[in-house]
Amino acid sequence: MAASTPLFSDPIAEAKRQWLSHGWREAADGMAAVTSLMRAQQLMLGRVESTLKPFGLSFARFEMLTLLSFTKDGQLPMASAGARLQVHPTSVTNTVDRLERDGLVTRSAHPTDGRATIVTITVTGRQVVTKASPALNSTVFEQPGMSPQDLSDLVRILARFRRQAGDFIDPPTPPDPL
Repeated sequence: MAASTPLFSDPIAEAKRQWLSHGWREAADGMAAVTSLMRAQQLMLGRVESTLKPFGLSFARFEMLTLLSFTKDGQLPMASAGARLQVHPTSVTNTVDRLERDGLVTRSAHPTDGRATIVTITVTGRQVVTKASPALNSTVFEQPGMSPQDLSDLVRILARFRRQAGDFIDPPTPPDPL
């Protein structure tokens, strides 16, 4: 989250100055970019989490409920959910544990694969995500703090970075924003 009182100078700019003064010129821009991305993630996550808190959700819990609500039957194998959310199986298990404890999802054995578990959103889970989504949309996603052009540029740049890092491959017909 943002500091309660804004700082008088940018600590990342100062860190870059220090990198340069220590002779790390080749690493200075990369350090500033990585550190800026990490700080931006902290700021955004703080906004997201404070918006979701009244609904009893973390962003991970919201993402799982949203993913399940988007499926035809409101259910997915846990491994598929983890792959789509790009999180470790342990994180999926922990998230589902909490959601199940709160009555927002249920777990059941896969009907044909004895190794797999199905997670299903409950009526209560649908109600919670239906209320949380407009709040998150209006307070964060519709007002992320950047111009539409900056948003478009940022998504395109980060998609290119993610693709080059092996996060995904281009589909035959790339969707926007690729």
